[in-house]
Amino acid sequence: MASRRTLKDNRGDGDKYSVLLPTYNERENLPLIVWLLVKYFGESGYNYEIIVIDDGSPDGTLEVAKQLQQIYGEEKIVLRPRAAKLGLGTAYIHGVKHATGNFVIIMDADLSHHPKFIPEFIEKQKKGNYDLVSGTRYSGDGGVYGWDLRRKIISRGANFVTQVLLRPGASDLTGSFRLYKKEVLERLVERCVSKGYVFQMEMIIRARQLRYTIGEVPISFVDRVYGESKLGGNEIVSFLKGLLTLFATT
Repeated sequence: MASRRTLKDNRGDGDKYSVLLPTYNERENLPLIVWLLVKYFGESGYNYEIIVIDDGSPDGTLEVAKQLQQIYGEEKIVLRPRAAKLGLGTAYIHGVKHATGNFVIIMDADLSHHPKFIPEFIEKQKKGNYDLVSGTRYSGDGGVYGWDLRRKIISRGANFVTQVLLRPGASDLTGSFRLYKKEVLERLVERCVSKGYVFQMEMIIRARQLRYTIGEVPISFVDRVYGESKLGGNEIVSFLKGLLTLFATT
């Protein structure tokens, strides 16, 4: 990890990082992930905003987000809710429209992605001027914690099959912890047609097609503490269909 001094030296570089947090029933997790984001951005000195895109959560996630906005201020916590659950891809499109940063960070709000890795993402991007930096569970000292054997087999298997069929030039295709140049993310989401878990994979494939440069940072992925996983049989079937579609069209 870059030294604290190096991070401080970058405070005046004019960059701003917009964190997109799509949420659905994350009432318990949202205060924790926001606190961690504020902590690590504050320590590193980078300019940031957190954009919460709630899709009509019935558990009161939006009300919690409003309380967090009162605590941290409207400049740091930006609320851009939607009336219903409309999908991850459209959530990013919606969030990017309201992002004022020149870089965009996407991550899960369920504490699976720890904000402590964000300074590493930023340093990696700066050193290589990468168009996007992706967190990887399958390279270096990256890993997965808290999953049962079934989830590990599904994830590893999906990643292996994707590597064989599509040769994407990245080690973790299904992860959703990434940093993008804003204009790169805007162009990619316009081209992607997949939904659900295939969306993240297609983003990397389209990035390769457009010759964008991809950096990677090993991360520790930890299964959610509160709430239930949204991965089910329907998502697995959709993933396989999406994979075959990408194989046939790329």
